[in-house]
Amino acid sequence: MIKRFLQANLVWEIGQLALAVFLASLGLKAFLLPNGFLDGGVTGISILLSKLTGIEISIILPIISIPFFVIGWFTISRKTVIRSIISVLVLSLIIHFENFQSITDDKLLISIFGGLFLGAGIGLAIKNGSVLDGSEILGIFLNEKTGISIGLIIFWFNAVLFLLASLLFSIEVAMYSVLTYIITAKTIDLILEGFEDYVGLMIVTEKSKEMQIALLKHIGQGLTIYNGSKGYGSQGEKQDLKIIHTVVNRIDTKKAYRILHEVDTDAFVIEFDVNRVSGGVLRKYLTRSKQRELSPTLFRNNEIDI
Repeated sequence: MIKRFLQANLVWEIGQLALAVFLASLGLKAFLLPNGFLDGGVTGISILLSKLTGIEISIILPIISIPFFVIGWFTISRKTVIRSIISVLVLSLIIHFENFQSITDDKLLISIFGGLFLGAGIGLAIKNGSVLDGSEILGIFLNEKTGISIGLIIFWFNAVLFLLASLLFSIEVAMYSVLTYIITAKTIDLILEGFEDYVGLMIVTEKSKEMQIALLKHIGQGLTIYNGSKGYGSQGEKQDLKIIHTVVNRIDTKKAYRILHEVDTDAFVIEFDVNRVSGGVLRKYLTRSKQRELSPTLFRNNEIDI
């Protein structure tokens, strides 16, 4: 049974990787390449060199990717590197043999949809254990060596790339390429993180019991309660406070703050981004099932079972 599950999961991952490669090739061949637009990262370098040398990008892309995969061999899992090598080679072959014609001459549409298709392909590949662009591998490697954040490394990597594009071609091409890169990056984030976007709230209040009841009743999210031994604030020293920790989706954030102010205007609240969350009781955007599940069990006699 387990073996069948693993085989089915592998087939599913391979199918998604095939779709990822197709989407990325569609973004490149039908939008970016015919119109001379760049993307960021290794793909952008490959397009730039292809324009300068006249050599097919299908040849340049796997060659340029080699040093990044060598770095990745010693930085990330080798299974990921092997999948990435295969994905890049297949992408290069599809680009070479694909006969997609340019869909539009509108530069704005080219940037938007080229970025969407390319970002969807890269994001779907990452989600299934592969990399279509080696700049992330470089970011991980330099982060381990220097301590500089991966995001900052990739930012400067692409800043230099787009500066070269503005000097070698035109500022307009560079500006549209920046727009393509931004759309690609946001699409990758959307594919990896999904449509559900959550924030965490840490709440310190003297009315902890009332706050817990209000949040559970009106928001329907799970809560974690910590014991605070001592704290200092505008009202002096406070002891034995119950600290509330919860995660809400962004669509409920304003509602949560309205409840907080209704219960205790002096409540101390820390809001922070949540990159990933699983398990527990989380109310999705499109359903109230979790909220209904909480109501009958947690408000019996106006008490909370924690």
